[in-house]
This record gives sequence, structure tokens and C-alpha cells, in this order.
Amino acid sequence: MAAAAGPSFWLGNETLKVPVALFALNRRRLCDRLRQNKDVQKNSVVLLQGGEETQRYCTDTGIVFRQESYFHWTFGVTEAGCFGAVDVDTGRSMLFVPQLPESYAVWMGKIHPPEFFKKKYAVDEVHYVNEISSVLSSKKPAVLLTLRGVNTDSGNVSKEASFEGISQFNVNNKILHPEIAECLFQHYCYVRGGMRHTSYTCICGSGENSSVLHYGHAGAPNDRTIEDGDLCLFDMGGEYYCYGSDITCTFPANGKFTPDQRAIYEAVLKSSRAVMKAVKPGVAWPDMHRLADRVHLEELTKIGILKGNVDDMVKVHLGAIFMPHGLGHLLGIDVHDVGGYPEGVERIDLPGLRSLRTARSLEQGMVLTIEPGIYFIDHLLDQALRDPAQSCFINNDVLQRFRGFGGVRIEDDIAVTASGMELLTCVPRTVEEIEAFMAEGQSGAKPFDCLSSQKQ
Repeated sequence: MAAAAGPSFWLGNETLKVPVALFALNRRRLCDRLRQNKDVQKNSVVLLQGGEETQRYCTDTGIVFRQESYFHWTFGVTEAGCFGAVDVDTGRSMLFVPQLPESYAVWMGKIHPPEFFKKKYAVDEVHYVNEISSVLSSKKPAVLLTLRGVNTDSGNVSKEASFEGISQFNVNNKILHPEIAECLFQHYCYVRGGMRHTSYTCICGSGENSSVLHYGHAGAPNDRTIEDGDLCLFDMGGEYYCYGSDITCTFPANGKFTPDQRAIYEAVLKSSRAVMKAVKPGVAWPDMHRLADRVHLEELTKIGILKGNVDDMVKVHLGAIFMPHGLGHLLGIDVHDVGGYPEGVERIDLPGLRSLRTARSLEQGMVLTIEPGIYFIDHLLDQALRDPAQSCFINNDVLQRFRGFGGVRIEDDIAVTASGMELLTCVPRTVEEIEAFMAEGQSGAKPFDCLSSQKQ
């Protein structure tokens, strides 16, 4: 892609340069969608409120600011305390920035005038936040479209814009959320360096903790000492300019897979590659989850942990015992990005499938994770052994060898293309690549080019 003219976000050296023209494109797409909505009146104005800086509990210790996701998608603004508006009919953009006190220049740095932000973010107008009521009144909008809607992953409600004097305007908070959420998932960003935030709390499990799907929370805070012979499962992603990544690598702590570790790892790798081969526009994401489940069951049968007919195993949802989570999720400005369950797309209430963060059919431009895994979770294994419909497929003598094994997850980020997919992840993936990489890297960090197994 040729470099875009105009201002860009860039942190220097090898970090990614992101043209702010991306956000003008986002605003244009949003206005196009809204103009096609029969419920949107002429002379409507979108109004969004950005994030606020916060402190740790009752102290004056600041928490590193990260912009509110919808506001970032629309304007690309990194500063706190801002508002933004877009005239739906014309696409004209307005940014409202805080009018800072003189003391800011002493403690925090240079105070920039509105023209600085107009040039930095390539918007049409910049005013101060305390002028928002008068500026919007001068535009005589028929309605302000504010953002209010439920995030289907967290259950939390997005923050609706509010300012002193908003009561004098006609406000609609129902139209915008489904339209902007549908636009947002389509964009992705390669991530390389310059990241002040991680996309989420890192999951770094070893040994049996590698089967704890969200290990790293306050009750299990990545605190186990890694032992010789452990498998390590590291699920980590950096965030650059609010765009997230989400990658999981599983590897042996001592650099060499045992035969059992290799067998489970290669079973998961096989399912990952089967899904990648099948991904293209029009494919239903739940079918990709089912494909990964089937490959896992076939491979676990070859290993000897399972026995019997795989079709019959599928009927009793045995795959969800070994992979209780969904195959993957949309990825963008939030690691679990919006748009997973728009109106008309229903969650499938079946084991494993109910954990999918989207049940949509794939479209060109979507960015998702593909993250199959096989885990040996005592609670689920015991549950299956108590269920005659499932226990008949389990070779318990062999299974005992894998108690305390932990788990394997392989997670890659992909973008759906017109005819298939583009792999955005470049890490060692085959057993041979991992063992060679660890052997060569024992003396220090080792750079590497994209490996042959990663080229699609």
C-alpha cells in the first residue's frame, strides 16, 4: 500500500505509520450508512464523547490513558477530555478539545491552540469543549445522534455523550450504536513496536496452569514458577494506536517437546491450518469451530485418548470437553471487537458454540483470531466421565497420563480476503521451528523473518 499523503500517527524507528486519513474514511463510511437509514433525519449530527483521564482509587496517581474505542475509530484522537461531532449530510467533522489552564504549561507541557489539532487530525473545525453548546446551536441540527448500546461480550453499556446544555437539543441514542458497531469491525492494523498498552491482561500459564483459559487474573496472577519439562502457554498482544493484537504461543520450557506434548501440539496445529485453509467470504464462523472440533477428536483418537466413531462423538459435543471456548473472535480497536452479534445473528446455545463471540458468516475485510486449543481440565474431564453418553468414547487409562498436562492453544490473527485469508502473525509454529528457535535463542533475543510455515 502506498504511503498516504497528509498527517500520520508515528512513534518513529520501526513502528507503524498510520495515516489519519483512515479516520476520515471511517467517518465517511459511517455517514454513508446513516444516510441509508430511513430513520435518520436530514441535518442530523453524530456526537461522541472521548475518554477521561482517571486516577487509581482515591489517590492522585494517574492511570495511563487509553482512548475510548468508538471515539478513536471515528477521530484517531489520543488526547483525553475531547468531544467530536460529524454532520451526517455533509461529512463535515468537528473536534472539541479542553481549554487548558496556564498551569498546564508548567507541569504538563506546551498548550497547543485549536489550529494545532485541526492540522494534527485533519478535521474541518476545532473548538474548545466549553463552546460545544454554542457551536452546535449555530449548526441548528435536527437531532444529535449519541451512542448508547450494550457490548455483547462484557454486558456493559457504552458511554453516551453529555455536556452542559444538551437538554436544549433533540437527542436520539438508539440509531447510532448498531450503525457504528457494524462499521467498526472492518479495520485492522499490523502491530510492531511503540506500544504503551497491551491489548488485555497477559495470560502466561505453565504446567497445569496452561489449561486455565484466563489465567493471570487477580486470583491466579501468573505467579507459578516455570519448571523444567513444563509446557508454557503465553497469550499476549500489544496495542498500537488503540489497534489490538492477540497471539498465543505454546512451547516447552526446556526447548524440547516430549512425545505427548508434541502429539497434542501437532493436533492443535493441524486444526488451526485446516481452518485457515477453509476460511473465505461466505463461510459461517460456527462451521469453522465445528471443523476445529472434528480435527481435535480425530487426532485425540489417533493418540489413544478417545475411541470410537468421531461422528458419534460430535453428536454428544465431546469436542467441548477439550475446547470449551470459541474458535476465535473479531479483532480491531478492542481485542474482542464489536459487531459479533448484530441484529439478526443469534448465539447458538450448544456446548462450545455458545462461547463463540460471533456467529456471523465471514466477509472480506473482517479481522479475526483463529485460536483452537486442546486442554485437560479436571472439572470437564470428570464431568464427561460421569456422563455415559460421553464416557463411552474415553480411554481412561490413557487419559490418566494427561492429567496435569495443562493445555495447548495456537492463536493467530487473520484478515479475510476476497478469495481466502491473509495471515498477520509471524512466529515459529511447527515443532521443528520452535525447537530450532529456542536452541538458537538461548544466548539472547533472536530476530527472525517470517517463517515458511507462516506463509500462505
